[in-house]
Amino acid sequence: MSDYHEPIDEIGENNRHIVQALNSLREEIEAVDWYHQRVATCKDAHLRDILAHNRDEEIEHACMALEWLRRTMPEWDEHLRTYLFKEGDITELEESAKEEEEEKPSTAKGIGIGNLK
Repeated sequence: MSDYHEPIDEIGENNRHIVQALNSLREEIEAVDWYHQRVATCKDAHLRDILAHNRDEEIEHACMALEWLRRTMPEWDEHLRTYLFKEGDITELEESAKEEEEEKPSTAKGIGIGNLK
């Protein structure tokens, strides 16, 4: 089964790299899920510690792929900056970000006559 939904010969190299990163991110998230379920149900404390270590390694790998996507696709960067490491209701963060953007002073260049204040 192909990872591509469009003709591969029409997808440029950079976009193929994005597909690779997205697939790797998905696979790492799946691995986190598998290990997490095993940690949650394992009765042997030593094995549970090993499984938790493995799960955490998969989280690290997912974060690395996510960071590559953030650096490569501006849309990832924009949304991650909106939602990550923020306090408050997650579902309201988008609206707060829009309001903050509207409050920012315009960065458009003036007509060159100096500050009118």
